[in-house]
Amino acid sequence: MADEPTTPAADAQAGVNMKILAQYVRDMSFENILAQKGISGGDTSPEVSVQVNLDARKRTVENQYEVIIKTEVKAVTKEKGDAMFLLELEYAGIFHIENVPEDQLHPFLMIECPRQLFPYLRRIVGDVTRDGGFPPLNLETIDFMGMYRAEIQRRIAEKAN
Repeated sequence: MADEPTTPAADAQAGVNMKILAQYVRDMSFENILAQKGISGGDTSPEVSVQVNLDARKRTVENQYEVIIKTEVKAVTKEKGDAMFLLELEYAGIFHIENVPEDQLHPFLMIECPRQLFPYLRRIVGDVTRDGGFPPLNLETIDFMGMYRAEIQRRIAEKAN
């Protein structure tokens, strides 16, 4: 019983093995547009928009992938639509992933890996907006599975046209 051969199905049943090897800010820019214009933002209400894009790349080391959450946060005044601030942040993680079937690897990289990174990205956004002279922005939880499904549907619709 101890020397039974393993099969791909048996290996998959062994369970996914994921390790986060590194997390880092790949690129970041914050512009306090109000301060640059010499305007105080204390009495204006912001309207905040958040755009999120994902990217994943295979690394040269076996079973290693880089996953990047690209985030753009814009705040404008509700009254006139004047720009208040702009935050562009690329937050990345290096993951070692084993025992994920090839057909499930892409969704795993685009859903599960960003879920692991998101709490750290949220903290950075809050810290940067606070340190930039605004109330700290606490990002809403992102539905990465919903994002993934929407992107698949968009690609299907694009191919149909």
